[in-house]
Amino acid sequence: MSMIELISDARSIVTLICMLTFIGIVIWAYSARRKSDFDEAAMLPFADEETMNIKEQGRHHG
Repeated sequence: MSMIELISDARSIVTLICMLTFIGIVIWAYSARRKSDFDEAAMLPFADEETMNIKEQGRHHG
């Protein structure tokens, strides 16, 4: 087996591993079980605003 054939086989194996990893990540990301976690994470940028609004309401009422 020549070095070129060995390198070609290694590239094919690495490509297959990368493709399977990508497909696994896509399946994991779009699974129904993860939806609630991602919805919660999507609201994180607004968490500070809600905390600030609650504090401001407390100052105005108290």
